[in-house]
Amino acid sequence: MCGRSRRRRWPMPRRDYEDDPNAPKPNSLVPAASVVVVDERGRVLLQRRTDNGMWALPGGKMDLGESLADCGIRETREETGLDIEIVGIVGTYTNPGHVFAYDDGEVRQEFSICLLGRPVGGGDLRVSDESFEVAWFAPEETDELPMVSSIRKRITDWRSGRIPVVR
Repeated sequence: MCGRSRRRRWPMPRRDYEDDPNAPKPNSLVPAASVVVVDERGRVLLQRRTDNGMWALPGGKMDLGESLADCGIRETREETGLDIEIVGIVGTYTNPGHVFAYDDGEVRQEFSICLLGRPVGGGDLRVSDESFEVAWFAPEETDELPMVSSIRKRITDWRSGRIPVVR
């Protein structure tokens, strides 16, 4: 694990529920992008999130006036410090059984397009307000990292090279 930085911000303001019958009902649907960023050595970039303590891909909600690719590029820069370009798509993830409950009462249903990106020379690896660790991992190193199952699915889909079925 290279380029790791640490900074903690607790308590965790988000809780993930996946196929949990006791999950709160969603009240929000927000388009979002996540990005599998792969460097020249084949390593994937991950961040350890402050809101749930899990490893995740960079990403977040799309703003009005930006394209999905621009969202992935912006979120990656904000959350990891790196400049990237988008070179493909990993898949579409819209599981209505996966919701995120936030402290402010929002319960967001998952709606994310996962993009494939690569670094383009600018930026230095760093943490943000949303992460307390950022690091590169060989694909096999991701197997034992703590992460929510929807992020693990994106990484598995990328590693397999298959375009997943939209569900």
